[in-house]
Amino acid sequence: MKKVIYVIACSLVLGLSPVFGQPLAPRPTFDLKFPGGGPTDLVKAIEAASGKPLNVIISKQDEDIELPPLKMTGVTVAQLFQALEPMSAKNVAVRTASPFFGQGQQYTQVITSYGFKTTGDPTENSIWYFHVQRPTLPPLDSSEKLCRFFSLAPYLEHGFTVDDITTAIQTGWKMAKASSPPELNYHKETKLLMAFGDPEELKTIDTVLQTLPASNATRTELDALRQGIKDLQATIKDLQAKVNALAAPPGH
Repeated sequence: MKKVIYVIACSLVLGLSPVFGQPLAPRPTFDLKFPGGGPTDLVKAIEAASGKPLNVIISKQDEDIELPPLKMTGVTVAQLFQALEPMSAKNVAVRTASPFFGQGQQYTQVITSYGFKTTGDPTENSIWYFHVQRPTLPPLDSSEKLCRFFSLAPYLEHGFTVDDITTAIQTGWKMAKASSPPELNYHKETKLLMAFGDPEELKTIDTVLQTLPASNATRTELDALRQGIKDLQATIKDLQAKVNALAAPPGH
């Protein structure tokens, strides 16, 4: 009986040995020269280099993440993605709220990173997803004053003056009965309007500038257009006078 069992066991081992002894199929490799860009740009570069499509999910909010240039030789998709995340990790200082009033600002070190991940062991048909680890910022204290900068160049080129714009802004604050309107200062060389004050009050500046029409036309071009309109009106007036003269009865 033992001899029969031994023979059966040997037969099973011999029958399975070709399966276990079969070498794993090598994963396709490729060379990559990526100049840098967003995660979508990297996916396109990998597809072009490998000659195969890649299943990837990238959220809209992460499309603007800037990836560095990459130069790889004989790598697989899994190897590339496995090295990308630790390479992207870095420490950043994030401001946190003070635990006690009057202690000033406090900062903490937070690790940020990004990369591509998949579930299970990677295969050619794996679905990768791009993820970003960001610091969770504390809510902004609405009582904290801010300094903001606004470009007035498009509005000045349209024909408005700095006084026109600042008067409209200050009128808005006056109508809203702002208790402490922000301070305004115009920098002539850069055409920047600088404002320092409460965040809620600064929103009035955004509203005014969004309401004003902006144009890429220069003042010279606008003056030329106005002169062209005047010339056209004069021509129309002259033609109308001639038409009236021809239509008038004889002797009038």
